[in-house]
Amino acid sequence: MLGAFVRAFRTPDLRRKLLFTIGIMVLFRVGSFLPTPGVSYPNVQTCIEQSQGNDLLGLVNLFSGGALLQLSVFALGIMPYITASIIVQLLRVVIPRFEQLHLEGQSGTAKLTQYTRYLTIGLAILQSTTIITVARSGQLFSGCTVDVIPNDSWQTLLIMVITMTAGTGLIMWLGELITERGVGNGMSLLIFTSIAASFPGAMWSIAGGDNGASKFIVVMAIVVLVIALVVFVEQSQRRVPVQYAKRMVGRRMYGGSSTYIPIKINMAGVIPVIFASSLLAVPGLLAQFGDPTAGWVQWVSRYLASPSAPLHLAIYVVLIIFFCYFYTAITFNPDEVADNMKKYGGFIPGIRAGRPTAEYLDYVISRITAPGSVYLAIVALIPTIAFIVLGVGANIPFGGASILIVVGVGLETVKQIESQLQQRHYEGFLR
Repeated sequence: MLGAFVRAFRTPDLRRKLLFTIGIMVLFRVGSFLPTPGVSYPNVQTCIEQSQGNDLLGLVNLFSGGALLQLSVFALGIMPYITASIIVQLLRVVIPRFEQLHLEGQSGTAKLTQYTRYLTIGLAILQSTTIITVARSGQLFSGCTVDVIPNDSWQTLLIMVITMTAGTGLIMWLGELITERGVGNGMSLLIFTSIAASFPGAMWSIAGGDNGASKFIVVMAIVVLVIALVVFVEQSQRRVPVQYAKRMVGRRMYGGSSTYIPIKINMAGVIPVIFASSLLAVPGLLAQFGDPTAGWVQWVSRYLASPSAPLHLAIYVVLIIFFCYFYTAITFNPDEVADNMKKYGGFIPGIRAGRPTAEYLDYVISRITAPGSVYLAIVALIPTIAFIVLGVGANIPFGGASILIVVGVGLETVKQIESQLQQRHYEGFLR
């Protein structure tokens, strides 16, 4: 594999793309440490040392690479864009115009991308306002005794909102630059950078505690096993054979080829885990604004907001399985696939074209999604349960979701570099 990297860097065009991508990723990490105007950086560091922060903001902090708790220019990270992309995909089911744009091809996709950008900026304004409000109230760092925003005049707060929103727009532009001029997968690579940046610090915190060496070895073994499971399942697919009939066009014969439809076991990716985590954070968020002595607030804090509570884990699993089916049904339309196959003379051997093909594909998808959803729930729970048992849960800012993202993006990036190497007749990464 090292030799393949050397060959990749020896190719001038590919070397420029790799260096450009690395440069953008470094710039992204530098922006994660630039404090927003109006924020006292020394006070923020003091609060980080005094408190572990608000667990409800852990998901956003994960996708920002720790920039959220730093209240930096890139504090919002890539999360507004992820949320906007998911909303636009969901709106395709509700708004016929969005579905029509999706079917129009490249021009329709460009229009949907434009809507996603507008929605990203709107969500960035909303989220930056919320984060600044939480920081002013002292709930961002529980137990902190210093003020992270010394001057809370409306001019300062407005500049902070504009800066964080502009940071989100800049991140979105950097991701598109990687897609166009780098190795591709721009947004995913920025998410990969954010999550991977938190791994060394987390491992170091485990190794430096009591019984650190033994816990570090156990944690590393768990992470390696989960990564191996993720790689195995993410590479697995059900190949539905498709045969194209021969047809005469003028004096030439076309068709007669055989191919297949690759159906992944986990078609929904990490989206169900993000949905489930976001929904489970809502009760805890509401409890933050309630009376701490109220019965319902104490019940929510004990049974729903606590990641180690059995009810919390059970609801987490149910939500992941539900969203697996829900998101797969949105992203894979058997009727559309069957119509396209029929249009170009394709058919599944033994299955009639048209409606029977759509029913067969729907049957295959439902059967494959069942083990895929269970796998996703297991991957999401194994690190969490293991870290709770080991007593290092407070020091672990990552879990199954982050491992899924890092491994998935890594595999996809390697495949893209592999394809570019093969175009130049070089031996690639994968053998």
